[in-house]
Formats: sequence, C-alpha cells, structure tokens
Amino acid sequence: MANERIPVLQGTLDLLLLQAIGDGEYHGLGVSRRIEQITQGAFHVTPGSLFPALHRMEEARWLASKWGESENNRRARYYRLTKSGKRQLETEAGEWKRVVLAMGSAHKAT
Repeated sequence: MANERIPVLQGTLDLLLLQAIGDGEYHGLGVSRRIEQITQGAFHVTPGSLFPALHRMEEARWLASKWGESENNRRARYYRLTKSGKRQLETEAGEWKRVVLAMGSAHKAT
C-alpha cells in the first residue's frame, strides 16, 4: 500500500505544482519528477494535466517561464514562482492544512 500512487484530488494540483516549483526552476517534466520526489512516488502528474495547469498558472502570473536547454540538450520551457506565486503557495498550503486538521478532527469524532 505504501508504494501505491494516489489519484490527485481535484483542487490539489495547483498546490502540488506550486510546492514542486517553489524551491527552484524546473522544466515541465522536471516539475513532474519533482512532484514524485517530494511525495515519495505517491503522486504522478501526467503531461495532459501538467502542461495545461502550468500554462494556466503562468497566465495567472503565479509562474514566469523562459526557454532553455534541458539536460538532454532539448529545448525546454523552465518555470519559476513569481512573488504572486509564492503568495498563492502560502495561501493554498494554509487552506490545505485547515482541510487536513478538519478531516483529522472529523475522523477522531467518529
């Protein structure tokens, strides 16, 4: 059970992406790898979900991007958090903590 992947819950993708990018600058597939790393393999974000979310977050100005070369010498877009993205990460992380506390409290009550 510990190695099973967990489906990404609706509404948590932004938090996962912001968290993964939060400490650096990553190209799209690097973001996906970073999510797997920080969640110890519990979450995997497919390109079909990843790239639209990255573009949406860039339009929201939570992310900035620039073109560069990947470790495979391929052209890749690199993403980093903006100041607005860092604030959004704090907001979403705080909301998630409240959800976790509420669910923990509900579980203890049963």
